[in-house]
Amino acid sequence: MQNLTPEEFYKIVGQNVAKFRKQKGLSQLDLSLAMGYKSVSVISGAEIYYNGKHFNLEHLLLISQVLDIEISEFLKP
Repeated sequence: MQNLTPEEFYKIVGQNVAKFRKQKGLSQLDLSLAMGYKSVSVISGAEIYYNGKHFNLEHLLLISQVLDIEISEFLKP
């Protein structure tokens, strides 16, 4: 993962979250609600790195708990 820009890194993480979320059969709304949010804006924006939105460590912890997956899985290219 050397030579990645922060933007490229955030895109990889977002794509991985989307992939694992879909594998578990959850919509963006399902995941958002399980994380304690009332709308999909956090998830939808961060999955595609829209306007610089990205997941922070707390988001990744919550997502890993909801999806029952190791946080490290989100970081793999």
